[in-house]
Amino acid sequence: MSRSDGDTEAPVKTPARPRYMVLADELRDAIQAGKLSVGKQFPTEHELSATHGLSRHTVREALRRLEIEGLISRKRGSGTIIRPVGQRGGTLSQPLSNVGEILQYAHDTEIHYKPTGKGPLPRKLADVLNGSGGQWHSYHGIRIRPGDARPIAVTDAFVAAEVLRDQELSLDGVAIFRQMESLCRIRVGNITQEIQAVPASAGVAKQLDIARRSPCLRLLRCYYDTGGRLFEVSVSHHPGDRFAYSMHIDIDA
Repeated sequence: MSRSDGDTEAPVKTPARPRYMVLADELRDAIQAGKLSVGKQFPTEHELSATHGLSRHTVREALRRLEIEGLISRKRGSGTIIRPVGQRGGTLSQPLSNVGEILQYAHDTEIHYKPTGKGPLPRKLADVLNGSGGQWHSYHGIRIRPGDARPIAVTDAFVAAEVLRDQELSLDGVAIFRQMESLCRIRVGNITQEIQAVPASAGVAKQLDIARRSPCLRLLRCYYDTGGRLFEVSVSHHPGDRFAYSMHIDIDA
């Protein structure tokens, strides 16, 4: 069936974020804004549960996330305390288990891309992806956290030219895969992620302001549409002393 020029596509709906993540965001913002600070009494699980209308299980999961990120410390019998800034190590913890958390990571940080050309994927990357061919638009960006002058990642992103065609991407802030869904009328079917510890190359080290061959985490993400077509690849290098990767696994009873 053909589509008239006046037809419009329904906006892509972002799945609702779990309530423990919403609570964790609110508490994190309060800590960073100084509303909950070192030396002040941190709300108890019971108080948070009553104030936000959430179960104790949901509250505990939110607090567990903040503990993983190094913002708070919890001890049985002593309650919850906020860790001093000097004890947090300036590390960004990135918990990822779904698309919503990828979008939250993009929201909490900033990246500005520059187009770097069009052509085949770099040979080493193509080999890793079993020879993915075709032409790809490439972009290079440096990701920072607001208020921190030091970069937390350098990223090279590649978008399949046959999918993007003549559309133009915004290079400031909006996740590329979300733009692809809207511009190219596709939907993300699945995202794969490979994490590897690698030494920083000279180029990566210079951009991240670290010594050459310093430890980095290399994140390779591949984005596929619902038909299994690879349409975006990103390779990010994070300095080992500024980034931590965490995840949670829900076990069905």
